[in-house]
Amino acid sequence: MTDSTAHELAQVNIARLKSPLDSPQLKFFVDSLDPVNEAADAADGFVWRLQSDSGNATDIPVLGDEWLIINLTTWRDPNALTAFMYQGLHRELLSRRREWFEKLEEAVTALWWVPAGHRPTVAEAEDRLLHLRAHGATPYAFTLRTSFPAPGGPQETVAVSRPA
Repeated sequence: MTDSTAHELAQVNIARLKSPLDSPQLKFFVDSLDPVNEAADAADGFVWRLQSDSGNATDIPVLGDEWLIINLTTWRDPNALTAFMYQGLHRELLSRRREWFEKLEEAVTALWWVPAGHRPTVAEAEDRLLHLRAHGATPYAFTLRTSFPAPGGPQETVAVSRPA
């Protein structure tokens, strides 16, 4: 049996901008990127995040759409990711996302397990997100609401609840 600590949780989320990144409409969001990334980097359970020379990933193409931006990270487990998502400045940004991003009907976030130390590529993230859109939550690509254990862990589906 595989040790579940030999795996990390990869997560991708994408967003379609309503305005260019250098527009006044996105100023607060853009100005918040460095502080949010610093908080993520210091968060318990954070492992890695995709970034370009800019220090974030807003200039990394995804799904062939120049209006989409990507966030790709790895975490110790779903609880560590959830704890970060719903606290501090990230929580504020999450609550204001409709100001800056279009509401997309299809899934914009996917999770999957990777071997510890693996750094997912954008192509891998796109594949997982498209798989989730086509097939729903499976061990290959899932969501926080319908989560699957790391390989070698308990075989039942695990529902992760959001903090109140």
